[in-house]
Amino acid sequence: MKPPPGSAPPALLLLLWAAGHGQAQEVQAENVTVLEGGTAEITCHLHRYDGSIVVIQNPARQTLFFNGTRALKDERFELAEFSRRRLRLRLARARLEDEGGYFCQLYADDTHHQIATLTVLVPPEPPLVEARALAVEGAELELTCLVPRARPLATLRWYRDRRELPGDSSQGQEGKVFWQRSVLRLPVERRDHGAIVTCEATHPALARGQRRQTMSPVPSLSPWCDSSQGQEGKVFWQRSVLRLPVERRDHGAIVTCEATHPALARGQRRQTQYQLDVQYPPSARIQPSQSVLREGDTLVLTCAFNGNPRPTEVTWSRGNESLPARARAEGARLTLPGLGPQDNGSYTCQVGNAHGRAMDTYVLVVYDPGAVVAAQGAGPFAVVGGALALLVFLLLLLLGALLWCSVRQKGSYLTHEASGLEEHGEAREAFLGGEGGKRKEEFFI
Repeated sequence: MKPPPGSAPPALLLLLWAAGHGQAQEVQAENVTVLEGGTAEITCHLHRYDGSIVVIQNPARQTLFFNGTRALKDERFELAEFSRRRLRLRLARARLEDEGGYFCQLYADDTHHQIATLTVLVPPEPPLVEARALAVEGAELELTCLVPRARPLATLRWYRDRRELPGDSSQGQEGKVFWQRSVLRLPVERRDHGAIVTCEATHPALARGQRRQTMSPVPSLSPWCDSSQGQEGKVFWQRSVLRLPVERRDHGAIVTCEATHPALARGQRRQTQYQLDVQYPPSARIQPSQSVLREGDTLVLTCAFNGNPRPTEVTWSRGNESLPARARAEGARLTLPGLGPQDNGSYTCQVGNAHGRAMDTYVLVVYDPGAVVAAQGAGPFAVVGGALALLVFLLLLLLGALLWCSVRQKGSYLTHEASGLEEHGEAREAFLGGEGGKRKEEFFI
């Protein structure tokens, strides 16, 4: 299976080396496609395998398995089968970084190898539809449909009454994923009031017939002010009606109605103020207690959110798994003490109110205590610190050399005893544990 268009996977090599003797050994590999966060199985078929040593390596050329024994501390990889006929490598919680060509090689008298390509698909999120302005009879309505994240590119289409409408599309790339936008310009008539316009996203990662729909009623009036008046006996009454489109940023804003009259003293005013109470769906964002986490550390995740009415309940979850037994979820705060590699994964907080729901996901990567990791956002201070550390190291080397020369000149001799290093050490590193269908959002005019 070829990688889908718009996808450019980096080189990812899985090396299988077999050292020994054999007659015409062969290996055959199969290409694999997996959804982000899903489980993939990469199979290498062995022909006339004679029991030679097999080595498996990851993209960084680090050894994952040595003759069936785990060599790298990445629990996402599992050797599901290792027999004389086949080798099955199982990858859980697949990420975009795992995408690429897996190289299967038998190293014997007659070397043979093949490449298996792993493709990671990212299904599109539900399309978001927004109106640039309110619909006004006789004017043109501009609707924007946005798919913020997908890989490969999705296909966006506009429909009204099952009839496809032309839109202007644009796209871009952020890292390894793509975003897409389609703009529909539609002349509006009175009979269009209440009509449904649908933005549909199709993608190879969606199951056949799968749909995501959101219906959003849109006011059909633009901002305007309507005044009326009348007379009762010898006095007059007046009324002014203001219709104003509002957004969440308008919450708490003050609207003032002011009356001026010749009977009022100069500068005197009659005013009444009204404070807007704008209700809107919530938004959420997870804030971690620290950026670099190692085994044994304690992680505190805080779910910062807003919304009107304000959400009263926060739900925490961990991908497709349950939260660790020692995790403490206390409202907007999740505490994970004594971190270990088994805690790697995606942690999500979700909030909601009467107008919708929102969620945010934090990806936890637990590093070994001795791993050297550059903290995010270190900026120029990290560079200065690294330069100072290098300078101190060079000064220590110079001091040691001077001391050695001084001892040599006095006729003394230094002895050096080297301890042997294992040829095959254990590399330790922790990693994140992480169908043509349709998604739709419908929009009321």
